[in-house]
Amino acid sequence: MTSAKSVTRSAASSVQASTIASSLLTVQTPGRGFSDLTGEAAKFVAEVHAGEGALTLFVRHTSASLTIQENADPSVLVDLTTVLSRLAPEDGGWTHDAEGPDDMPAHIKAMLTQTSLHVPVLNGRLALGTWQAIYLIEHRSRPHRREIVLQFIGSLQ
Repeated sequence: MTSAKSVTRSAASSVQASTIASSLLTVQTPGRGFSDLTGEAAKFVAEVHAGEGALTLFVRHTSASLTIQENADPSVLVDLTTVLSRLAPEDGGWTHDAEGPDDMPAHIKAMLTQTSLHVPVLNGRLALGTWQAIYLIEHRSRPHRREIVLQFIGSLQ
């Protein structure tokens, strides 16, 4: 159990959520791998003059997904790609292969990760940690055009 002396919390703040702003982000992926969306998400938050609230990102596909992961060491993304390939290999004997051998593994990888993310916005900025970035994960081997809905809900600056 954690002792009370090792836990701190800032004072609560409260704002009236008066705005819902949405945008559709289109990303052309190069094929399997991670695409950093952090800059585009931050740009959207700045353009809508977000103050306090939340940014939701939602990928409109079943063979791609979203994650928040480390942005400092690129080998983390290499290792994550490796583990996803091990969990859902192309030669897994899948019955669904309508679009090729990477089709069903891509669906499994998307199910194991996330189709939506929620990022707090504080003082007009994404409240990501120092080493965190928002990524679109392309699970198919060929390039694809992916759509991500961005939606801010909260107050304006």
